[in-house]
Amino acid sequence: MAAPPARESALVPNPAYAKTATRAQLDRAAARLEEHGIHTVIVPSRADALRTVQSLVPEHSEVLVSTSETMAQIGFSKEVEESGRYTSVRKRLLALDRKTQDREFRQLGQSPPYEVGSVHAVTAEGDVLVASATGSQLGPYAFGAGKVVWVVGAQKVVPTLEDGLRRLREYSLPLEDARALRAYGRNSGLNKILIVSREAVPGRVNLILVEEALGF
Repeated sequence: MAAPPARESALVPNPAYAKTATRAQLDRAAARLEEHGIHTVIVPSRADALRTVQSLVPEHSEVLVSTSETMAQIGFSKEVEESGRYTSVRKRLLALDRKTQDREFRQLGQSPPYEVGSVHAVTAEGDVLVASATGSQLGPYAFGAGKVVWVVGAQKVVPTLEDGLRRLREYSLPLEDARALRAYGRNSGLNKILIVSREAVPGRVNLILVEEALGF
């Protein structure tokens, strides 16, 4: 069955979810995340976020950077793809023929040594929410990647899990839908949602909270 034709989105982002959290709110979320097995640091700016990511991902590592406005804004996507200091898993993926090498594509994309990206909401109680149209980044985040690094803007911190789900629908989706339409000529959707309430493997997941707005 053919996909429905792309259409201009009528969705309007709810500005309430663009407001950045206070330092006290960030501190509370960071403490809860730590309790839930997600190592968390708070940094003041996107430049500090980039330096922190670089400190967590050794040079020459194999890295898959999730498609992410946040990663583009801090410059890590470009660094992995162009600097030569890392081995880009995405370049290896793009070199595969999806018609004849689909199994290899899925295996490579689901178990990178390092997956670096962002999320769409973090709750004050230490839950992390990620939405996806395809689900390609959810498997590595949940289990497949050896190490995960998330960079999260301060506007993504919300009080409750219910607020997080509303943020996905009312803020992240309208902005991502518009981006996908410009980039790919197709609409996005909240087709799959990952909620991480606890990480079982110590040291596997690091989250960097940034005291400014980044991404959707």
